[in-house]
Amino acid sequence: MLINKPNIVILMADQLTAGALRTYGNNVSLTPNIDKLADEGVVFESAYCNSPLCAPSRAALMTGQFLSNNGVYDNAAEFRADSPTFCHYLREQGYQTWLSGKMHFCGPDQLHGFDERLTTDIYPADFGWTPDWANPERRLDWFHNMSSVLEAGECVRTNQLDFDDEALFMARQRLYDAARKPDDKPFLLLLSLTHPHDPFAIPRRYLDRFAQEDIDLPKTGAGDVEDDAHSQRLRAMYQLEDGLLSDEQIRRARHAYYGSIAYVDDCFGEVVRTLEETGQAENTVVFVIADHGEMLGERGLWYKMTFFEGAVRVPLIVHNPKRFAPRRVGGNVSLVDLLPTFTELAGGAERLEHPVAPLDGHSLVPHLNGQPGPDEACAEYLAEGAIEPMVMIRRGPWKYIHSLTEAPHLYQLEQDPFELKNLAALAEHRDTVAAFAAEIAARWDLNTLNKQVRASQLKRLYLTEIAGRDAIPQWDFQPHQAASHRFIRNHQTLDEQEAFARYPRPNKHPTGE
Repeated sequence: MLINKPNIVILMADQLTAGALRTYGNNVSLTPNIDKLADEGVVFESAYCNSPLCAPSRAALMTGQFLSNNGVYDNAAEFRADSPTFCHYLREQGYQTWLSGKMHFCGPDQLHGFDERLTTDIYPADFGWTPDWANPERRLDWFHNMSSVLEAGECVRTNQLDFDDEALFMARQRLYDAARKPDDKPFLLLLSLTHPHDPFAIPRRYLDRFAQEDIDLPKTGAGDVEDDAHSQRLRAMYQLEDGLLSDEQIRRARHAYYGSIAYVDDCFGEVVRTLEETGQAENTVVFVIADHGEMLGERGLWYKMTFFEGAVRVPLIVHNPKRFAPRRVGGNVSLVDLLPTFTELAGGAERLEHPVAPLDGHSLVPHLNGQPGPDEACAEYLAEGAIEPMVMIRRGPWKYIHSLTEAPHLYQLEQDPFELKNLAALAEHRDTVAAFAAEIAARWDLNTLNKQVRASQLKRLYLTEIAGRDAIPQWDFQPHQAASHRFIRNHQTLDEQEAFARYPRPNKHPTGE
């Protein structure tokens, strides 16, 4: 395998906020494997998702495009099959690509360029989770509620553990297969776990890694900040009433969240050890990312669906000490930057000069090499809890949040990392707000986007109502394994099969000396 064609392994967690990791300043979490990758790798201190919701964020990651360009507005919007993804760009460079775990693709295309999916998905692929902006007071039965917090704590087993254990097993098996074929194509493997996404439940062995009294409470309560209309809608949506949660319940939920991160760290460690044991680590660039964050009670908010730091800031760690010296990058970046980054690492820099579809991201390879790189992250939110498009620009020390009818937000995060003071209404920041507002007007046609989102919702709600639960299309991915070529079969001699499957290969004629 050519050294200039590195393997790429993406270790992706679901709903993992950067602020919950030690490498980003947290003193509670226990993540020795992620810490080691960070200590030896490049840590992006200001990385963001492009939408604080699962499916839209993942589609932005795969296409290098914002939601307004790829059309994946929410968790039930179809990810169109004609969208080029990083898998297609890497295939052009001679790569094979594999997915193990969650990606939440909605619609009939369940591959989006991956050569193979090793597992099914944990979430449905149909239109059943479509928001309804035309009826903002209507509560849909799939909305989040507070049961994930109220019932947080110990479990023996959950469907998320069933799913993630399988995803980890299949990913490691594929790495073993790759090691058995050392002269095969370079590869990209995406392992996408569902933890630490709510519900906050994890086995006792992970809870016992922490002392209950060491679990921190939110730094910022709802009463510490000026409330806003979107936060009020979110609390109403997931039925968080004043006085519902005690400090003990909040601490228990956060304890289970930290325990779930410890589980994720164990899984990531297993993948890294597999790379090391099979001699593939040196020529593999490992990325640690998340699709979005988790508010964990900060500002009296839970889950995601907002542009506050807990929900929108994500970890981004890139590890390959042979290629990239350890460093920390302060520039603002986002998940749409990863498609160009993967493509350049794979040798496709010329393709980025003439992409087959417009790209909103920029390669992070300059940052990885210690050179100046992009310093901007944009995000859009077009799903439940909103009533119109919401957009965010993060540049330099500033974060600006804008919508059609509601008051804007402006934060200076270097001076105010907890977003305690909205500066947008202050006279001394009038010019900054005006400049951001003008930029948004130039970059987005929010009125047209609003109409497009509402039209999409109307169609999908109609189709789901007409189909009914028993007639919704079965787009869920069904993984296939060729049983006739697994384990011991007659397409090879027994000696050939045993020798191939053993890693490393045994000596052909051991002497016993």
